[in-house]
Amino acid sequence: MIYFKDLLYTNNFNQAVESLASEFREEHGLPKIHQLGLLVKNVENAAQQLEAKGIGPFFIAAGSPVYWMERGDKKAINGKMGLGYHQGIEVELLEPLDGSDFYTKNLDPEGKIVVQQLGFLVDDVETWADKLSIAGTSLWLLGQLRLGPVTYDFAYMKPLEDSGLIIEFITWRLLGLRISPPRNLLKFLGRMEKLTGKRTIHV
Repeated sequence: MIYFKDLLYTNNFNQAVESLASEFREEHGLPKIHQLGLLVKNVENAAQQLEAKGIGPFFIAAGSPVYWMERGDKKAINGKMGLGYHQGIEVELLEPLDGSDFYTKNLDPEGKIVVQQLGFLVDDVETWADKLSIAGTSLWLLGQLRLGPVTYDFAYMKPLEDSGLIIEFITWRLLGLRISPPRNLLKFLGRMEKLTGKRTIHV
């Protein structure tokens, strides 16, 4: 397992992140790492812990994806996630789901925060998933989240054999048009959640 604290306590956080799965990424022409997907037992508790270290603030939302196709099986799931930033890297907090064990298997029994996936911003998640599938890394999960006119498409690929890390492709869209992640909006919403004391928005 790769623990988030081991990346935090290096001399150069960004350099440590960029070193993850570097040979695989170079071989397949992947873009720069945009996001670290972290497994936690409880998103709100983990957000509070990391915010105390100067990471975030985290925007936390709960609800059900519009679409969740896991290993060819369409599922109705419910979950909670948090999004924040540290030194330019998006940090995603993920806790166990209702309806799937996808975020359960790699949880650390002692409650340490585990790095499960590396997220990459792409023009189209299915195009990149097909590209890696042809090269031998199969698609594990395809999904979509929606908040008003904004959609968040994602695809998870089979874990890499050497590190166990999952490659994730991400595309943000507004009214169907690709956009950059709304970083400032997410930060603002995270601050508002902290100020109001209501840490989770249900969508």
